[in-house]
Amino acid sequence: MTKSKNIFLKIEYVGTRYHGWQKQRNVSSKKRRKSSTVQQSIENALEQILQQPVNLIASGRTDAGVHAKDQCANFKANTDISLQRLKISLNALLDDDIRIKAIKYVKSDFHCRYDARSKIYRYVILNKAHGSAFLRQTALHIFRPLDIKQMQKQAKVLKGMHDFKSFQAADKKERSSVRTIKNISVKKKGSLILIDIEADGFLYNMVRNIVGTLIAIGRNKLKPGDMKKILDKKNRRYASPTAQAKGLCLLKVKY
Repeated sequence: MTKSKNIFLKIEYVGTRYHGWQKQRNVSSKKRRKSSTVQQSIENALEQILQQPVNLIASGRTDAGVHAKDQCANFKANTDISLQRLKISLNALLDDDIRIKAIKYVKSDFHCRYDARSKIYRYVILNKAHGSAFLRQTALHIFRPLDIKQMQKQAKVLKGMHDFKSFQAADKKERSSVRTIKNISVKKKGSLILIDIEADGFLYNMVRNIVGTLIAIGRNKLKPGDMKKILDKKNRRYASPTAQAKGLCLLKVKY
């Protein structure tokens, strides 16, 4: 009898045409086969190859339109298929905007979500007079110059353990809004502004709400010291509007 194996996937995807990572539980099984989410797309391909039900456990959810360089997920299956063959077969079945980058066996008790130590997200802003045909799906275009020094200075306020309630979107599930940002940086690379945030966990829309506030700072719509005041308020209405999803990418998951 084939023994159950715990298989780990490293995945990249352009999330533009997907309704986020997580499959829609309130959608009929017939409609699920249309693969409107990244998880459903990969599960459909795995089930076609392995001929058994599959449940992917991801490091975390990404919202509609958000991308990933190194999303991680694991699943258990009774199979003797070689990992190399499985990887090739998956990439052959998946659309070109989803790729399986790596695949390996992990311990039976490994869990992609609960074993993650931190995640790194990157938000990309194209800051120049005209947009880019190549970056239109993966970067937010802002044509007016941004005050990068003020953005860098006020971003530092967020480092460490804080209650990030001011940057949390409405969530159906009641949960603690305390998180630890391990690193946060705002860097300019040519016409690109790269905002990298590493934390032990993220609240719903937390990164995009932080970025939206940093953009307001860069536009001088907020004063020096306002980031600290917004953080201390612990109220979402004091922070700026949510930045668009297309500029956000899950860069790395650390275990």
